[in-house]
Amino acid sequence: MGSCCDNSCTLDAKEGRQRSTLIKVLWINAIMFVVIVAAAFYGQSTALMSDSLDNLGDALTYALSLFAVSKGPELKARIALFKGGLIFIAASVVIAQIIYRLVTPTLPVYEVMSIFSIAGLLANGLCLLLLWQHRHEDINMSSVFECSRNDIASNLSVLLAALGVWFFNSGIPDIIIASFLAIILLRSSAHVIKGALAELSNPT
Repeated sequence: MGSCCDNSCTLDAKEGRQRSTLIKVLWINAIMFVVIVAAAFYGQSTALMSDSLDNLGDALTYALSLFAVSKGPELKARIALFKGGLIFIAASVVIAQIIYRLVTPTLPVYEVMSIFSIAGLLANGLCLLLLWQHRHEDINMSSVFECSRNDIASNLSVLLAALGVWFFNSGIPDIIIASFLAIILLRSSAHVIKGALAELSNPT
């Protein structure tokens, strides 16, 4: 009695929880992307722009992860590989922004940077809390958790950049922090891609 629920029902319940969490964090990141990208343009901050691109990448990542929830391990690994590529593209855009700001220096608006980095920190903290329970469930959810954890470092870094811009009255701290964020994104991309390739090479 109830044998059908021994495995399949348990799996369905887990997938249902994953879908519910992913839908929530998808909406949070989509909204925060729109808000922060507008703030980045207004505040002329490369670090804040990298933060907004991180939100966009995460929204796409969560959408892909939502699609992958009920898929097999191999497809989940392939989607994780694609997510690693998205993170790499985001890092490349940040690097391009850094080069542009070095060629055409500007003084970012530190008040805007501070306010929206704190808003992003609160939003991403909520995402991390929601994803915490899923972080070891499979390659799909672990790669999602990796992206969300990066966001916390990104928000804190932008806040630090804002303090630097205020203290030194210079755009250099913004560029330095943006460079640091680009490195974090590149390392995260390598980590996700490595994990996905390992999963593909050792199917269970």
